[in-house]
Amino acid sequence: MTKYVTETLSPGLTRTWTIHDIVYETTTAYQHVLIADTQHGRTLFCGDAGALERQSSVLSQLVYHESLMVPPLALAPALDRVLIIGSSEGVASQIALDAGAARVDHVDVDLECVRACAEHLPYGYIPGDVDAALAGQAAGGRLRLYAEDGHAFVQDRLDEGTRYDAIIIDLPDEASESDAQHNRLYELSFLTRCTELLSAGGVISTQAGCPTLWRQDSLRQALARFTTAFPSMLCYSSWEHEWAFLTGSAQAADSPLSTLLQRRLPALPYRPQTMDAVSAASATILPYHLRSAVAPSDGQEPR
Repeated sequence: MTKYVTETLSPGLTRTWTIHDIVYETTTAYQHVLIADTQHGRTLFCGDAGALERQSSVLSQLVYHESLMVPPLALAPALDRVLIIGSSEGVASQIALDAGAARVDHVDVDLECVRACAEHLPYGYIPGDVDAALAGQAAGGRLRLYAEDGHAFVQDRLDEGTRYDAIIIDLPDEASESDAQHNRLYELSFLTRCTELLSAGGVISTQAGCPTLWRQDSLRQALARFTTAFPSMLCYSSWEHEWAFLTGSAQAADSPLSTLLQRRLPALPYRPQTMDAVSAASATILPYHLRSAVAPSDGQEPR
């Protein structure tokens, strides 16, 4: 019998995924996880059992992960230490390492989901990577995986005086009408705490919602927080996906971050497969209905 997953996009609007084959399904301590074959290839769904959301798929995962990772990695003045919060698949960690990060700390509260992704997704971690990363022995000791709550992890590193050149927060979309535990990691107080972990010139990037007109609420909220927390901000709205990503710098930039991104992109050791300088220029202009609602910042022009 054909199975379906119906995903809510916005109030009154859903889309339905045809499931060809269920590869893995479980309810962890934090979420329901479904890995299945769809028209987009092997696909990861997470969320409540009755309200799953597509997180990644063979077809589009690289577009998503490069849109998330490449701007902050290119904009950071150094990559001595990178922190990734969430991003169960492990692709973000691999991109950071390929970009030359000397040390990557990957924090994910749901180790069961991380292991399932490594076992069943044809991208990201493979099973042996997880145990090696937990022991701090992956990628020649450059990758360490922590099965911890990101909120507590950040506070512990603040207490230790650790500093990061780039912090990337990759979580399911903010669920403002629920008590989902990951909502805390979208709050301005958490974002501000993360800025205290940054080295000089360091940057923070996060998945920030959808720029489509009828799905802009999460992105609008994220923009308000970033303009409060950072003097310089960049919004990268992927043309080939449905998500936007924000990068903030605690230091005012001499030129717009969009210009800086185009200048630094060719020198990044990681060579993106889904973006170039042209897409980096066009994708960093905020949608019309959001441009007029955001206070001026050197990372967004024109207003």
